[in-house]
Amino acid sequence: MVTGQSGIFALGDAAHGFFEFRARPGVDAAALVRAVADLRPPHTTVGGVNLVVGFRPELWRAAAPAEAPAEVTGFNAEVRGADGYAMPASQADVWVWFAAAAYDIVFDLGHATVEELAGVATLVREQTGWSYRHSRDLTGFEDGTENPTLYEAPEIALIADGAPGAGGSVLLFQQWRHDAVAWNALPQPAQEKIIGRTKPESTEFAGDAMPRDSHVARTKVHRGGEELKIFRRNVPYGTVSEHGTLFIGFSAEQGRMQRMLEQMAGADGGPRDALTRFSTPLTGAYYFVPSIQALRCFTTAEEG
Repeated sequence: MVTGQSGIFALGDAAHGFFEFRARPGVDAAALVRAVADLRPPHTTVGGVNLVVGFRPELWRAAAPAEAPAEVTGFNAEVRGADGYAMPASQADVWVWFAAAAYDIVFDLGHATVEELAGVATLVREQTGWSYRHSRDLTGFEDGTENPTLYEAPEIALIADGAPGAGGSVLLFQQWRHDAVAWNALPQPAQEKIIGRTKPESTEFAGDAMPRDSHVARTKVHRGGEELKIFRRNVPYGTVSEHGTLFIGFSAEQGRMQRMLEQMAGADGGPRDALTRFSTPLTGAYYFVPSIQALRCFTTAEEG
């Protein structure tokens, strides 16, 4: 049985660091994967620190074709919707996520990682995330209300045994900046209609009470009458003057996440997600997060 990277499911860390890298010219895919796999710890939880790594799907496929789902691709083009609205593509080659109880740990590990990968990759983006009021984002609403439980999450987030890329996961990573002034100027009932849930209790509106353009309505994906879930690990980022949400979504298949983005943008012919009028996507990337066993094939044996 193959095993997914444990940090995907390690809830409760207060501090997060996200690092996106681009391969240096002339560095082949296998050499880059090997350098990332040799980060310590490459795929375990040690001392309360969690590490998750992912790769541009095309890069991972070049390095490990037998361990890559054929249909997964990078975020190689913007998602265009109604009225010229677009979600940008900012695909990089490597994604590294550290999570720990305190930011000093994340800082030191991130600093070491940038140095360790300097010969094969350059840092193109870095984000710091943190928890806010346990499980709320900076709109004041609870985030991840519909997330599957940890008993269910592996079946949703990880590719099943026997399939190409088994134990791996497709990651969607986006930075969303909130227009806090405009959002906070809205009365609570107006905010609740935009989200599709009550603010204090996080109770989802039912039936005709759910606006068609609400965030809840436009982010739910259905196939054959069944809702297709993803496993979210979203965290807030930023300062008092500029902040937002880092969207971190894991799924066994890419299609449901791409469909979610198209619905939010109104690219499916439906209404654009009302929340996108108060929150702007600044980045967009897909990464393949390999299983522990697939990563282990690239690690360098330790001496001693």
